[in-house]
Amino acid sequence: MFRAQALLIAVLPALLSAAGVSGASALEFTRHAVAFGPRPSGSEANHQLQAYILTQLKTCKCQVTEDPFTPQTPKGPIAMKNILAKFPGKSGKAVVITGHYDTKLFPGRKFVGASDGGSSTGLLLELARVLAGQPRTDDVYLVWLDGEEAVRTEWAGEDNLYGSRHLAEKWHKDGTAAKIKGLINVDMIGDKHLDIDQETNGNAALNRLVWTTASELGYAAYFTRNTRATEDDHIPFIKVGIPAIDLIDFDYEPWHTDEDTMDKLSAQSLEIVGTVVLDVIQRLERQ
Repeated sequence: MFRAQALLIAVLPALLSAAGVSGASALEFTRHAVAFGPRPSGSEANHQLQAYILTQLKTCKCQVTEDPFTPQTPKGPIAMKNILAKFPGKSGKAVVITGHYDTKLFPGRKFVGASDGGSSTGLLLELARVLAGQPRTDDVYLVWLDGEEAVRTEWAGEDNLYGSRHLAEKWHKDGTAAKIKGLINVDMIGDKHLDIDQETNGNAALNRLVWTTASELGYAAYFTRNTRATEDDHIPFIKVGIPAIDLIDFDYEPWHTDEDTMDKLSAQSLEIVGTVVLDVIQRLERQ
């Protein structure tokens, strides 16, 4: 009897990890993404990361769509690609989680974007692992967006958000936008000192749901009462009528510096954000 109890205790953490979001797993996915080095849109490292994401998704029992497009940028046309993983439901409605996988172009520098580009990539892959094989009420889309970063040094005009603008327009035209209950964009959510302010451009009701969920799960300390307005990949979706918000830890000292490296990240932070997002998906499905 005691041997059986001991065996159960030893196995239980693995079972819990399999059932929910594992910060360690998300961090490992992030590590693999960052290992490709700087990954600006159109680069060889960006293409290698695309291939890695697609390889991982083959094990996740989802419908994968590659969404290539070639926008005009200040440096001319650059081929980009969004990657969509659909976990089908039966309601005809959808919930969407997005995040970008490209990194900012800094010529002559080694900016690997561990939190800024890496953490969103890793968390989305971890969510795909968790969602694999689960029965769904609504369609759940996980979307890796390309081209979030500006090609020039400055963030100005339409030199940014290339992937989200492309997909938002596409979904608006084909009717998908009208089916979406809520869209959560995750960006820079790996910081060891996690503090996510409420982004004021986002949908108020969806923000309330996320902050209520975080509080009920015991994570209120990480989802602050501070507010800030941020331009990010949620904005194009808002413009076509999709209820969308942005979860971003913008209080991150290494932002856009070569110090944005893996040692600044925390498995705990990734697990907190992933657990809240997964719970919100389930709550939206019950609505």
